[in-house]
Amino acid sequence: MLKIEVEREADGRWIAEAPDLPGVLAYGATEAEACVQATALAFRVIADRIEHGEPVPA
Repeated sequence: MLKIEVEREADGRWIAEAPDLPGVLAYGATEAEACVQATALAFRVIADRIEHGEPVPA
């Protein structure tokens, strides 16, 4: 299972990232929105890696 970490920025926005997938980082107005955006991006990155024969996180 892919881990998504979420925290709130000083300006009130939420930021979510997948530490096992460099570059998977997303902002949202709410915690849930940031998680959804980061998860969608993580799926796209994983699909791209599979398509190009690159390793994916366990």
